[in-house]
Amino acid sequence: MTHDLVTALRPLLTAEASAEAYSTGTEPGDLEQAVWLRLLERLDTEGPPLDPQQWLRRAVRSEVRRTRRTNRLERPYAGEPADDPDRDPEQLALAAARGRALREAVRRLPGRCPRLMEALLSPEDPTYREIAGELGISQGSLGPERSRCLGCLRRLLTPEVAAR
Repeated sequence: MTHDLVTALRPLLTAEASAEAYSTGTEPGDLEQAVWLRLLERLDTEGPPLDPQQWLRRAVRSEVRRTRRTNRLERPYAGEPADDPDRDPEQLALAAARGRALREAVRRLPGRCPRLMEALLSPEDPTYREIAGELGISQGSLGPERSRCLGCLRRLLTPEVAAR
């Protein structure tokens, strides 16, 4: 009896699931699976429905409403670390090591360069006006000073990069 019911309902369920799945953003196969599960649970508790085709259509619509409600209420996490190659633990460790090496090289720079480069690397992302005020220099001289400091930093890092 169950096999006959499943065989008879399969084409209708496939058509109904294909028609309704698009509106929920789910796969038709997922919708079909949920309705088959609902049918099997019903067969265990209540027996076969009196009007199987009508029951199936109502079950599909009910699953579609449940899926929409779930999609509206559930929010995905910001992303799993394994899904994001930039968040790979190895990549994070390498980035942290590069950051430490850069900050150590910045501390070895001459004159005002360490303070200027630290201000430019700051996570607060200060404006040129704020940096100039903090360092006590004019905003117009900040660009040339930055260029000189970057040149010093480049010369300082070149042997370290070449050694790797």
